[in-house]
Formats: sequence, structure tokens, C-alpha cells
Amino acid sequence: MLPPDRQTWHLLIGTAAVLIVASIVGFVFSMNATPQNARTINNLNARIRAWWALVLVFAIALAFERVGMCILFALISFIALREMLTLAPTRLGDHHTLFWAFFVMIPLQYYLIFIQWYGLYSIFIPVWCFLFLAIRSTLTGDAKRYMERTAKVQWGVMICVYCVSHAPALLMLQDVIGQPDPWKLLVFLVIVVQMSDVLQYCWGMTLGRHKIAPHISPSKTWEGFIGGVLSATILGTAIHWLTPFGIWRCGIIALVIAVMGFFGGIVMSAVKRDAGIKDFGHLIEGHGGMLDRVDSLAFAAPVFFHVVRYWYTP
Repeated sequence: MLPPDRQTWHLLIGTAAVLIVASIVGFVFSMNATPQNARTINNLNARIRAWWALVLVFAIALAFERVGMCILFALISFIALREMLTLAPTRLGDHHTLFWAFFVMIPLQYYLIFIQWYGLYSIFIPVWCFLFLAIRSTLTGDAKRYMERTAKVQWGVMICVYCVSHAPALLMLQDVIGQPDPWKLLVFLVIVVQMSDVLQYCWGMTLGRHKIAPHISPSKTWEGFIGGVLSATILGTAIHWLTPFGIWRCGIIALVIAVMGFFGGIVMSAVKRDAGIKDFGHLIEGHGGMLDRVDSLAFAAPVFFHVVRYWYTP
């Protein structure tokens, strides 16, 4: 398990303090709610309650380092992939292909992370699984809507498994220059990505006027995007001590993470609009489904992982 060093205690105390303040603010708002804003305040409090549970689960998994993170993110990938493929048209022949995607590819991908086999991990899904899924779907003999069905399965595996798995894969980077504890890189990534989402929501709710893509994501505004990304960048810079980057480089990397997280959210919003739904599910109170919570992480994690591996490993 992770040793409770000073930085670990700082993280725990700081996170608890933020959640306590948010809970108090939400309670005060609820006591002064009006019929006009009651729905918004209830949603805010639901999100805060969900964050308490999410942080607790993440902290417990992180305490068990690579084992805990691989199990946690494997479950996240499984649930997220299920949510996405629920939207896809499937036929009887697809059930064999989906079996391989859920019960073979997800466990193998995270097992490769656990044993730290980067060479195979990095190409397992984009090469071997990509080809195998197409072959397996073809062997069913069902060509009806073949391109659409196969593409959605492959795209779902790429987003929900391959991209998401780059978050726990940070724990493979044991030889990062100036960073003996790679779990801190994972914490840095999660804090910047998730707080960027929260801050974009807050800025958008208070100052949002000009919509970015109203037909795809009506709630996303330029004010929310700029305010949230800049705030997350400042936050990421403030916690540069979790990383080996230095203050200025840390700020640039935090900016990249926040921007990629935004694009992840808006891309997955396009998927939802195409399917005619608001959320991918209702698993997490106030947040929607699992994929609604990790869509930004799916786009930010691969970029962050390869930036760290390319620039900060010998």
C-alpha cells in the first residue's frame, strides 16, 4: 500500500476541505432556494454527494497502487463500454464479438498494465483487437449494417478501454525523471481533468452567454470553457509539486490536459445527440452514466501519458 507521506496527507486534507466547503455552500443554497433555481441547486448537491463517493472509491483503489487502479479502471471501462454499446444497433451475431470485447480484451488490456508490458499494451487494442473484431464480426455471416455495427464496437473499445486505460498506465512509468512516485502523476491528471469539468460547469452557470456548439452541447459556453480551462490550469500549476515538470511546464501541460478534456466532453456529447439521449446512463447521481464522468479523461489521459513518457523518461 502507498506510504502516508507528507504530500499524501496534503492531498487528503486538501480534497476533504474542498468537499466540506462545497457541501456547506450547497446546504446554504438549498436553504435559500427559490422555485426558479431549486432544480439547479438540487443537481449541484447531488453532484457534491456523488463526489464524496467517487473520491472515497478512488482513494481506496489508489491505496493498493497498481492492483487497485487496474481493477478500478477495468470496471470503469466495462461499464462505460456497456453504456456506449447500448446505443449501437446489434444483431444476434454481434453477441460473440461483444463477448470478446468485454470479457477478453478488457481484462487483457489491464493485465498488460499490471505486468508493465508497454510494448504489447500500446498496440494490443489499436492493432490486434481492431483486426480481430472485424474478422470475428465477419465470420458471423451477417452483413446487414455491417460497417455501422463493427465501427461502433471498435470505436467503443478504443474510447472506453484503450484511451481510458492510459490513466492507470501512468503507474508503469517507474523511471520518470525526478518523480519516484508515478501515482502522483495519476492524481495530478485526475485532479486537473475533473476540476476542469467542474469549473467549466460553474463558470458556465454563472457567466455563460455565448454557446460553443448549441446543437451538440447546449450547456457548453465560451465563458465556461475559457473560465474553466484557465482555472484548471492555475490549479494544475499550483499543485506542480506532484510532478517533475516545474512550474511553467506544469502550467502548459495542465492547459493541454484541460483543453483535451473539454474536447472529450464535446465529442461524446455529439455521440449522445446522435443517439437522442441526454446522458449515457444514471449510475452516478447528478452526473449521469460512467461515460459521462470519464469522457474528458478518455481524451486527456493518452496525451498526458505520452507527453510524460516521451519527455520525462530516459
